[in-house]
Amino acid sequence: MNVPADLKYTKEHEWLKIEGNTATIGITDWAQGELGDVVFVELPEVGSDVELMESFGTIEAVKAVSEIYSPVNGKVTEINAALDDDPMVINRDPYGEGWMIKVELSDAAQLEQLLDVDGYKGLIM
Repeated sequence: MNVPADLKYTKEHEWLKIEGNTATIGITDWAQGELGDVVFVELPEVGSDVELMESFGTIEAVKAVSEIYSPVNGKVTEINAALDDDPMVINRDPYGEGWMIKVELSDAAQLEQLLDVDGYKGLIM
């Protein structure tokens, strides 16, 4: 199970990579494994607002359809349009090419409530 140490995690199995005031968000390796082959991803539009623990999209896989929850408040600055043509990249590379959205943070203090690598490993192992 791949759980990079430089990321933050949620109990709902999203990950965040923080760069300045921007969070790149995706789902974890554990989550993609539970879902199975991803066949479709619905993401918000650039410029839309996301809210802490509110759904910002859905991920459809062979086994299930799941909501994707925002770990922070902010504004979507970029979406991974490559997922339209090849959603299975989430299965192959969930922490790299399988990222979903980038968000400009509106409340950096929310990051303190996220799990670190050890906290996330404790949740899934």
